[in-house]
Amino acid sequence: MTSHHHVSVSPTPPDPPPGEDAQRAGPPPSGRRSTWSLLRPALLRLHFYAGILVAPFILIAAITGLLYTFTPQIEEVLYADELHVPVGEERLPLSEQVAAATSAHPEGTLSGVRPAEAADESTRVLLDVPGMEESHRLGAFVNPYTGEVRGALESYGSSGSLPVRAWLAQFHRNLHLGDAGHLYSELAASWVWVVAAGGVALWVSKRRGKRRLRAILAPDSQARGRSRTMSWHGSVGVWAAAGLLVLSATGLSWSTYAGDNISKIREAMQWQTPALSAAAPDSGHSGHGAHGAGVEVDRVLESAREAGLDGPVEVSYPEAEGAAYAVTQTRSQWPTQKDSVAVDPHSGQVVEELRFADYPLMAKLTTWGIAAHMGLLFGLANQLLLATLALSVIGLVIWGYRMWWQRRPTAGGSFSLGRPIPRGAWRNLPIGTRVLIVLAAAGIGYLMPVLGVSLLLFLAVDMAVAARERRRSRAAPPRAGAERPS
Repeated sequence: MTSHHHVSVSPTPPDPPPGEDAQRAGPPPSGRRSTWSLLRPALLRLHFYAGILVAPFILIAAITGLLYTFTPQIEEVLYADELHVPVGEERLPLSEQVAAATSAHPEGTLSGVRPAEAADESTRVLLDVPGMEESHRLGAFVNPYTGEVRGALESYGSSGSLPVRAWLAQFHRNLHLGDAGHLYSELAASWVWVVAAGGVALWVSKRRGKRRLRAILAPDSQARGRSRTMSWHGSVGVWAAAGLLVLSATGLSWSTYAGDNISKIREAMQWQTPALSAAAPDSGHSGHGAHGAGVEVDRVLESAREAGLDGPVEVSYPEAEGAAYAVTQTRSQWPTQKDSVAVDPHSGQVVEELRFADYPLMAKLTTWGIAAHMGLLFGLANQLLLATLALSVIGLVIWGYRMWWQRRPTAGGSFSLGRPIPRGAWRNLPIGTRVLIVLAAAGIGYLMPVLGVSLLLFLAVDMAVAARERRRSRAAPPRAGAERPS
């Protein structure tokens, strides 16, 4: 019987010839076998369980991620009145635009302002309002030519996501289920790199005998039935693997448990994203409070522009009296502009500079990776790539379950699901290899606790199923000509 059909979101090998499974699951044949030939059945079984149990979570992540991908364009349509203004002749000073926003919303405390960049853009004044969730601010949109406040919308995070994008971002992250929902996305991010990398190894090792790159990268147009499904599953999985690894790594950096461990590693290795630390000396000037009156913000923005901070920026108001303003570039596209300066609001002097070019390499990679994950790094091209990747994952999951269904026993016409990969591979591995695998699994499980706990759950399920099959085998005497359970 065949036994290499299983479900996952990564490539799987084609059907072996009859009788091959019995050799792989049973005692090793005479002669020396390579470590890979012994390891491959164990990897197949892990791949099988990961596909069966984790694929639904990865499917949800792919669908919600696909919905999020084009939210910048959706925002442009839904919030056109707030984001865009008729082009005028001369802009008002930034301080007057800020004053208009704070007068319209006296309940808020000034947090920052994003001056209009394009001629038809509005200025976004950001206010901390009591009762809003963490990282949420009220954005008041001001016509930079007239001072008209065109509306106010909730703004989320450093990306300035407006309500529809913020809602879809949380839907992708936790399905709006709070802390419990974060486990779903962390489970998906923890396993997707395992099934992707393992699947590529399985597919390439099986197809290398073809001696043609096309056999790995392109579906077999001559295949039929189950082999055709597997051909599409394998070749598309190879193309999607690199993107899945990037999404897994960046997704884990946002996760609850693995993310905390990653933060500790970055701190220990000094890979953290640097931040401004300077503060202007207290000269007795009062703080900005709720209104931020005065022309300080105009002086601060002018100094930042003179220091080379062109393009879109956010001016952040200080919390302490007499402290410096921070001005940071907000462009996440390539080439990334994330320079920042601290400016003494009274003298207009730049007291500290932080250039993106001086970031540690790992901090740069993190910045680029997160921007790519959000579809921002390369603009529309990045979005199209993410959409293609999400659709590929959806297809991989569907093909995986279809293969599982296609390999179900049909004798007697009774309903039955697909058979799992046979057991016995672990016992055939050399003791040294097993020790290394256990140590590696323990280390990875410690770094990614959700992966570790779910792996233990897989093993518990597998042992329970094996024990049940043994009890059934002992209880029912074998019938003549009956097939032994796999």
